[in-house]
Amino acid sequence: MRTETGRRAAAVTLAAAIALAGCADGDEPAARRTTTAPAPPAAGDRTATDLQETYEEVVRTVLPSVVQIETDKGEGSGVVYDDAGHIVTNAHVVAGAKKIQVVPASGGAPMAATLAGAFDPDDLAVVKVEGGRLPKAAFGDSTRLAVGQMVLAMGNPLGLSGSVTNGIISAMGRTVSTRPGGAFPGSTISQAIQTSAAINPGNSGGALVTLDGKVIGIPTAAAGSPSGGAAPGIGFATPSATVTAIVPQLIQDGKVTNSGRAALGVTVRTVVNLSNGRPVGAEVVKVEKEGGALKAGIQPGDVITALNGTETPTTQALTQVLAALKPGDAAEVTVMRGGERRTLDVTLGRLPAG
Repeated sequence: MRTETGRRAAAVTLAAAIALAGCADGDEPAARRTTTAPAPPAAGDRTATDLQETYEEVVRTVLPSVVQIETDKGEGSGVVYDDAGHIVTNAHVVAGAKKIQVVPASGGAPMAATLAGAFDPDDLAVVKVEGGRLPKAAFGDSTRLAVGQMVLAMGNPLGLSGSVTNGIISAMGRTVSTRPGGAFPGSTISQAIQTSAAINPGNSGGALVTLDGKVIGIPTAAAGSPSGGAAPGIGFATPSATVTAIVPQLIQDGKVTNSGRAALGVTVRTVVNLSNGRPVGAEVVKVEKEGGALKAGIQPGDVITALNGTETPTTQALTQVLAALKPGDAAEVTVMRGGERRTLDVTLGRLPAG
């Protein structure tokens, strides 16, 4: 499914998205425990000194694997993924960049890097450096995290290389979108990790780390307050489960061949009530060939107003519902056609490779 706001159809296939202030770099805007994590100590068993020593050990172990990424568009962070020089970061960090450099955590001369591949829907990218050996990070299993678990965020916020902040896992399973900006079309991260560890511009693409030294997320976005400023203590990370599913595809093929994301198979745009300016639904501009929407009888001009009973007054609202669904799921789509409300059953397809 493809999206666009206003009256202009987008050129990309829509899977799932909601609006949220992104943690931008450069010119851009912004329940369970890991299997290897130590069991939580009984009250009083861990002293302040013990905890401090744990923090210090995690930083010594993981920080060398967190690099600074500099481009002609801005700067951000990255995490060394393997021994071959592949580094995972956010797609918005390198979008549209003609020049990419990697600065090792230890400092030293910048290393030239090339883009191995990017997948905008999940806001993930891989860059590769030649020569020199950068220590790779160990990735953990984000599906086994527990709310309240302590974590550290490592990156280069505001250009301050090798910065570390601490916090906890505040929530799991959020659906988060980063804003479009420059060459980056925006993205949606499903099953995002919410954390209280401070995430600021430049942290994007860095590491969210558990106290056993495992990277369980890539800091991607910071929430914005209704007044337009930052919302302290509310940051989001792309889960490692998504990273370890997408990044190997980018390394091997330069693109994602199996997105695992659901799509309706339509291009849509938000339409508004001209009398009051309020959005009323997602109008279908184009129906993809052989997609679920075509087979269900959805037509150009239909206005999608609900999905599985949840109202979808905007394309973002529609994609928020889609974010919780998978390819092959059955979905009940409510449309307005010629002033008549209809309900159609659609079998969701898969977001095309990108």
